[in-house]
Amino acid sequence: MAPKPKFTKDQIVDAAFEIARVEGFDGITIRKVADRLGSSIAPIYVNFKDVDELLQEVIQKTIAVSKQLLMEQKSGHPFHDIGVASLRFAKEYSVLFRDLVMRKNDHINEQDQEMSMLIEMMKQDPDLKGLTEHELMTILLKMKIFQTGLSLMVANGLLPDDFNEEKSIEILDSVATDIITVAQMRKAGKLDIQD
Repeated sequence: MAPKPKFTKDQIVDAAFEIARVEGFDGITIRKVADRLGSSIAPIYVNFKDVDELLQEVIQKTIAVSKQLLMEQKSGHPFHDIGVASLRFAKEYSVLFRDLVMRKNDHINEQDQEMSMLIEMMKQDPDLKGLTEHELMTILLKMKIFQTGLSLMVANGLLPDDFNEEKSIEILDSVATDIITVAQMRKAGKLDIQD
């Protein structure tokens, strides 16, 4: 009898991630992961007690992929980089993006930690110097609302055919400039409107 193949935890997560990339998180089953690995289900249950535990690992890998896309951006303007990374994630991982953004997701519980990390990055952006943490949080929320809508349009192929990544980044930058300009004018007392 041939020995049963052994798979590392990472190999199992990678196989499940590829299933989720095509079918979404709900597409992950122990059987599908085993089939993808060319294995029985036994090696998966050696590493994970159930599909929910495996799904948690796939969610963590998805977050890591998203963060990696952010770290690859090196424009010198972290706020710009945050938006570009999000657009690229939506385009390259559209099914996962839709699962994370369009559905209530009980598996993601790092929202506060992620926001803190993004605010710290924004503090390094020369375009945002002098703004308070509260002002940065407001800017981030406004941009997140716009960027989520734009990213959903990218992920769902709802933009005109000639609306390529370059045009998406241009419009993202334009809206960011508008939001930052208003925040700076408000801070300087040149604008009397509320958030």
